[in-house]
Amino acid sequence: MRRKPSVAGYFYPNKKRELQEMIEKMVNPGAERVKAICVISPHAGFIYSGSVAGEVFSSVLLPEKFILLGPNHRTMHSLFGIMREGIWETPLGDVPVDSELADLLLENSDSIEEDKSAHLHEHSLEVQLPFIQYFKKNFSIVPVCVSVEATYQELEELGKAIHISIKMTEEQVMIIASTDMSHYVSQEVAQKYDNMAIEKILKLDSRGLYDVVYKENISMCGFKPTTAALIASKELGAKKATLIKYQTSGEVSGNFSEVVGYVGIRIE
Repeated sequence: MRRKPSVAGYFYPNKKRELQEMIEKMVNPGAERVKAICVISPHAGFIYSGSVAGEVFSSVLLPEKFILLGPNHRTMHSLFGIMREGIWETPLGDVPVDSELADLLLENSDSIEEDKSAHLHEHSLEVQLPFIQYFKKNFSIVPVCVSVEATYQELEELGKAIHISIKMTEEQVMIIASTDMSHYVSQEVAQKYDNMAIEKILKLDSRGLYDVVYKENISMCGFKPTTAALIASKELGAKKATLIKYQTSGEVSGNFSEVVGYVGIRIE
């Protein structure tokens, strides 16, 4: 199966040269790169969140395999929907799905199901690929959409399955958790509540993140994929998380009365 771009020409340019030139302005080629277990990256239109994604991807040494975790903004049939084979197309080229790693995830979890339909029109994972492609030519991915219905216990099971699967590959695999932060609130409100969530992530506190989002009603769309990523990262030996960049759409649009927050975090 070839998965066609869903938001090329909308969230980012659909022409190769234009996309490369846009990303070039958003990355930091002089940044120190370190080996990381996971990155947390936003998924809005590049004009709004691209500089955050560019900074966080500029800060890490990129391996050849990635597990992508993101929310599904539409209805999905599975709890955790995986695409286990095929090609993802972007204007920068083709990215293969890593079937061996996908099969390990399916073997190690009763909750992960093959669900191609969950990925066809979902942008949260697609928009990560051009940033990886800008820096790296050959790599493979395992895309996983996470349902809004997932409980903490189910996210814990997903995180542990990711840990076991990565250990079984005996290769370096980076986890990418895709999320935006507060949606359509004032700059002041976004910063207040996003800081609550970011504080938990920086402490690698998966339960704390899950609970504070519910308690404070924070409109962080990918907090469940991020929760699972934190669980997997800690199982894989993560010791620290670093805030690379935070900003809101208001800093681009000039409209601070109704913003969306974006964060880039590196986990080592």
